[in-house]
Amino acid sequence: MRNPLIAAALGLLLSTGVAQAHTLVATSNIIINATQRTLDFTSDTTTSIRDSKIVREAHDDAASFVASDGDIRGAHLEAAFNTLRTRVPEARDASDQVLAEAILAL
Repeated sequence: MRNPLIAAALGLLLSTGVAQAHTLVATSNIIINATQRTLDFTSDTTTSIRDSKIVREAHDDAASFVASDGDIRGAHLEAAFNTLRTRVPEARDASDQVLAEAILAL
């Protein structure tokens, strides 16, 4: 009587472990694919954006914007926001804070 219960418990534990392993693999694949898409996007667009004179000139304004939590908005930064949102589809929905931080990272 006890042996079938032990066998059933072991079988349940093994199947749970397999399910967790599959979940871990699926989650890892999602993260890797998302990272790959981000890297592809970055490598394709960063060079052209980095070379943009408007975006380069906005660096100091972006630093002021980030340091002031968005209170200081320079003309160069506003022009860079417009340029980014026009040229980069993913930037259209990004907040000003995210775009300013991206400009600083370039």
